[in-house]
Amino acid sequence: MAETIENLKNEYPIPVYRFRVSVGGESMAFSEVSGLDIGVETITYKDGLGKKHMPGQATDVNITLKRGLFRGGSQLFEWINSINLNLIDKRDITVSLIDPESDGGSLVTWTVTNAFPKKLTAPSFNGGSNEASVEQLELLADKVSIEFA
Repeated sequence: MAETIENLKNEYPIPVYRFRVSVGGESMAFSEVSGLDIGVETITYKDGLGKKHMPGQATDVNITLKRGLFRGGSQLFEWINSINLNLIDKRDITVSLIDPESDGGSLVTWTVTNAFPKKLTAPSFNGGSNEASVEQLELLADKVSIEFA
C-alpha cells in the first residue's frame, strides 16, 4: 500500500538538528541543548501487605547549553558573573524544534521557567586537536512545559 507524503511526515519522528533557542527573549545559537526533563520523585510507602509507590514532588530541572566560544566576550559568562554582584537574574528559555520544510515554523516548543546559571565550563584544551572551542553552561530551573504546534 502506497503511503502519502503527509502520512509519512506524521508517522516519522521529527529530526533534532534544526532548533532555535531563546534566552530571556534574546535568540542565541547553541550547538547542543540537553536536560529538558520532566519528572517526579517517588515515595515508597510500606505497610504490612507490601510496598506501594506514589508520585512525590517534581524533580529539579537541570539544563545544559553548549555553544562555540567567540572573540569579544561571552554572554554566558556575563550572566553567571552577575551572581558575584549579588544579582539574581532568572530567565525563561525556549527551545523550539523547527519544521525543516517550512520557513522557520516551530513544531514543538519547550519552555523552561526561571532558569539561572550554576556552572560555566571552559572548553577543553588539547594541542593536538583542531576542534572548535565550546563552552558549556549548566542551569537550574523551576519547571519545563511542552507545547505542540
